[in-house]
Formats: sequence, structure tokens, C-alpha cells
Amino acid sequence: MPGGRLTQQERQQIALGLADGLAYAEIARRLDRPTSTITREVMRNGGPTAYRSDLAHRATEQRAHRRRQAAPRDSKTPPQAHGRDAEAVREYEEMLTTVFMQSGAPKMVSRVLGCLFTTDAGSLTAPELAQRLQVSPASISKSIGFLESQGLVRRERDERRRERYVVDDDVMYESMMASARSTAHLAETARQGVGVLGPGTPAAVRLENIARYVDFVSESIVRAAEQARELLHTKAETTGTTTETTG
Repeated sequence: MPGGRLTQQERQQIALGLADGLAYAEIARRLDRPTSTITREVMRNGGPTAYRSDLAHRATEQRAHRRRQAAPRDSKTPPQAHGRDAEAVREYEEMLTTVFMQSGAPKMVSRVLGCLFTTDAGSLTAPELAQRLQVSPASISKSIGFLESQGLVRRERDERRRERYVVDDDVMYESMMASARSTAHLAETARQGVGVLGPGTPAAVRLENIARYVDFVSESIVRAAEQARELLHTKAETTGTTTETTG
């Protein structure tokens, strides 16, 4: 049934479809499933290049078992804001975390960032993050340090003087600018090697080409980030409520 859980046979068909280079939408059409279901299934189980139907099915059974065990604790979870489906929010947060991990971020960093991204307020305290993710405060602190270095979060104090970790509307702009600064530093370092290795030598020419390429990319990132920030920035609709309850 389109609305039920994926069967093991359906997961095998997904794996075959990926091996044949089919798009998610085509796999979904063949299985009579929403494309979002296929996308979520693949991304939370290794991505298109590492998806295995047997491992995906086993992981799903294990997650279902853990949820059943945690049912008494979860029964006290407050209702979701804006009428959201708590299970859908949780699954989306897992998928977003997987995408961050596939982009190269460590697992705990990805979990913290996914958690922050899916809050309406865009901010949480360390105890709130630790409680939501069921990890130690030390793990949160280390992950926040990494995210700050990448320009993905910032710290601020709320009215109760608690330190909050924030992702705001400029989070991707700040991240792109941090990336541009890092890229520019790489270009500068590569160019320094030209003098060390001797201008005109094969190694120096290689480094000069790297520096020129990286310079161009860095400048392009800055221009694109500034243009996108100006042209594409949108505001959330006013709902008339300030209640913040997230999944």
C-alpha cells in the first residue's frame, strides 16, 4: 500500500533501480509510492551509491524496535507546533542529518545542525540539545565549536542569561563566506609555494595553477553569496503565535 511501510521486496526494487541509474521519481512511480518516500528511504540508508536493501530493512526494524521501547518516555512529548506530524518531523530530521554527513560533516555535528535547522526559533541551549539528542553536554560543546568555525552557528545570551546556539536567516550566507575565506587562504598558501619551489618548475606551475583556480572560485563564491542574500531572502509568515515546540 502506498501509505504503509516499505516492504523488503520494495527495498530490493529500490536497490535495483538505483543500480540501473533510475531517478527517485521513476523508482517511486514503479512502486506506486510518493517520491519523497523513496528519497527519504535512500538518504537515511547510505545514499544512492551505498544503499543496500538488506541493511536498510534491518535498520528500519531496529529503529521501530527502539521506538517501541521508548514509547512510555515519548508519550510525554508535547504536541507539535503548527499541527506537524511528530513522526514525519523526526524522520525528516534524520534524513537531513544524513545529508550533512554525506557532505563531510561528523555525525554528531550533523545531528546538532539538523536539530537546530528544524526548530522554528532557530536556537537551543546546550541542555536542550543534549536532551533532544540524548548525548552528553561535552559532545554538544565540541560540535558547536566546529559549527562556529564554519560560520554555521553563533552564540548569544537570552533574557535569562542562558547561552543559546543560533542558526538564523543568514546561516548559509555566513557559511559560504567562511568557505570563501578558507578557499582564499588555500590560494595564498599555494602561491607561497611557488617561491619556495622555484618559479617555472613543474611543482611551482602546478601550485600557481591551483592558486589561480582557487582565487577565481573564492571570488565567485563571495559574489554569488551576496547576490543570493539580496535577491532570494524570504521571511516566514506571521502565524499569530509564538509557541515553539519542535520535533
